[in-house]
Amino acid sequence: MALVDFSLYLVTDRHQTGGRPLRDVVQAALRAGVRAVQLREKDLPTRSLLALARDLTELARTYDARVLINDRADVCLASGSAGVHLPAVGLPTSVARALVGPDRLIGRSAHSADEAARAEREGADFVVLGPIFDTPTKRAFGLPIGLRELERARLCCRAPLFGIGGITKDRVRDVLKAGARGVAVVGSVMAAEDVERASRELLDALEG
Repeated sequence: MALVDFSLYLVTDRHQTGGRPLRDVVQAALRAGVRAVQLREKDLPTRSLLALARDLTELARTYDARVLINDRADVCLASGSAGVHLPAVGLPTSVARALVGPDRLIGRSAHSADEAARAEREGADFVVLGPIFDTPTKRAFGLPIGLRELERARLCCRAPLFGIGGITKDRVRDVLKAGARGVAVVGSVMAAEDVERASRELLDALEG
């Protein structure tokens, strides 16, 4: 099983960068100490996504960090990235594992404790659970599930859990107290005026 040695999982969204190149935003986060990035640009055509995946994977390596590709095992393999992140409903984990091999990370999204437990049973290395709090980027997945569902997931799932949805530095402590290994964020870093500072504040909150 691949090693989950990070507590902050940055999920990209180039539409939230305020016009800044996604590469620049990711690099600022890497400079701050972010060590895991999910490339989640679902609307890009395959050729553009692959080029971006290769670029960010190479960039991340210079910071001893890893890039995971959202829902595309083929792009993961072609770009040499560190792993793949699967949506709650999508490619079975066992199929993804057969494609990417034993040494790459497989993350899986879940929207309930039961889904988190199933993701672990199917072989996911870690689970991103949410939305914990209300956030525009996750409203399509329904109402916030809250901290109690995260607590329930911790009781039935031993895989590392990452809370997502409305995560801010002031909410990190509550998410960790509920049983998460770390947090996954989109807008709180992607849309931050000072990406490096926002990333460092989240990392400090996680370490504190």
